[in-house]
Amino acid sequence: MLSTHVIVNHRLTTAWLSKVERTGIAAVEIFCAPQHLDYRNKPQVAELGHWFRDSELKLHSLHSPMYTDDIWGRTGPHTHINITELTKALRIQWVDEIKRAIEVAEVIPFRYLIQHLGVGGQEFSEYSIEAAFRSLEELTIFAGQRGVEILLENTPNDLSTAERLELFNRMTHLNLNYVFDTGHAHMGAGIAQEFDAMKERIRSLHVHDNGGKEDTHLFPNSGAGSIDWTRTMELLRSRSSQYPLLLELREVPEQENPLTEITRAFDYLEALEASHD
Repeated sequence: MLSTHVIVNHRLTTAWLSKVERTGIAAVEIFCAPQHLDYRNKPQVAELGHWFRDSELKLHSLHSPMYTDDIWGRTGPHTHINITELTKALRIQWVDEIKRAIEVAEVIPFRYLIQHLGVGGQEFSEYSIEAAFRSLEELTIFAGQRGVEILLENTPNDLSTAERLELFNRMTHLNLNYVFDTGHAHMGAGIAQEFDAMKERIRSLHVHDNGGKEDTHLFPNSGAGSIDWTRTMELLRSRSSQYPLLLELREVPEQENPLTEITRAFDYLEALEASHD
C-alpha cells in the first residue's frame, strides 16, 4: 500500500490514482492537505468517489489534516490543527475541522483515520492529555458512525512516543489502536523499543527512512537513511497479519518515474523479508 504523501504538494487526481492502480498496488492512504485533497471541496471529493467506485484500488485510510493552509502551516501557528489545544473554543474548532475530513467516508468508504496527538515538538502535560481525551472521545463516536476507526500515530513530540501513547490509553480508557511509523520511531527511542511497546495495537504502518534526526521520509532502498531494514522487516513480519506494508515517502523531484522507484522500494523490502523466512 502507498500513502499519497509522496505527491502531497500536488493536487490529487484520478489520473495519478489510475497510474497507481496499474502498478498493482492494492490500496492507498490519502493525506488530507488543502493543496492535495481539500476535504471541504465537495466536487473534488465527489470526483474521487466516482473513480474509486469503479476502481480495484481501495482507500485504506485517510491521514487527518495537520494544517489549514496549503504550505504546511508556514502562514502561522493559527493554521496548526491540534486536538490537545487547551482553549476550549479552539479545541472545538479543530475537532470540527477533523470531522469534515472524516465525512469523506460518506462518499469514499475507508477503514482508518490516522491522527496525531499534539504538534511537532510539543511537551507533555496532563492538561494536554485531558484535552486530547475530550477531542478523541467525540471524534471516535463521530468516526464510528461512519465506519471509521481512529488510529493514533507515534510522532516526534513528548505526547506521542510509544510509551506516552500507552500511557494515554491507560489514563483515558479509550483503548485506541495505532499506526506504527518507522521513521518517527528511529528518531526517538528506536524502532525495536517503540515497536515492542506498540505491537499489540498496531493496525497500520508508515514505512520510510531517515538519518535519525530529521523526518525526511526517504525511500528505504535509497541508502541515504540509517534504519536497519533487515531487522526492521523481521519485526514487522512478526505481526504482519495485523497490518499492511504501507510506504509513506517524500517526493524526489529528480525521479523520472516515481512509481517505478516505489515499486522497487517494495521489491527491496519484500526481498529482505523473503531472504529471512
